[in-house]
Amino acid sequence: MIGYLRGRLLEKHPPSLMLDVGGVGYEVEASMNTFYRLPEVGEDVAIYTHLVVREDAQLLYGFTDRQERSLFRELIKTNGVGPKLALTILSGTSGDAFIRCVEYEDVATLVKLPGVGRKTAERLIIEMKDRLKSFSSQPSGLKLMNDVPLPLAESVSPVVDERREAETALVALGYKPAQATRSVEQASRTLGAEASAEDLIRQALRAMISP
Repeated sequence: MIGYLRGRLLEKHPPSLMLDVGGVGYEVEASMNTFYRLPEVGEDVAIYTHLVVREDAQLLYGFTDRQERSLFRELIKTNGVGPKLALTILSGTSGDAFIRCVEYEDVATLVKLPGVGRKTAERLIIEMKDRLKSFSSQPSGLKLMNDVPLPLAESVSPVVDERREAETALVALGYKPAQATRSVEQASRTLGAEASAEDLIRQALRAMISP
């Protein structure tokens, strides 16, 4: 089991990143909450990981916060929730906010996440309510999405490229292409033409989950 990686950040294209560890490049899938905490490309970073072994692939999922990884592991124990959906959930909302949804049985908020229908939301609440009690009692390293500082980009890529990257990331997280395009366009109008892809993704996700 690969549980931790420390190395140089080679690439980051949400929701994927590549880490150079001793000359070996590790491809890692990460939640957007993790992406918001990543340094610039070329800098060193340490992440906690979870390895999923399938017949056709070995997939690494990465988290800058150990508690977020623990929450990911609890999510994939739930019937009908695989790693991709778990990553989508942790991208659309913070760990703290998800825990509150389960505690208060907030089905209406959970069903706004792509891939989470009413039955899945109800199953998450039923199966995870007891398991998440230990999370509620611990000091959380996970902040609400509104409180997470956005990384400052040293240079701005062309607007079209930033918007395309944001749309691609949302589609990879499970949103429909038309919904992703519409949400990124709205986010771009809100944030301005110089917004980075990560800024656009964050704003789009916040708008789609908000009441």
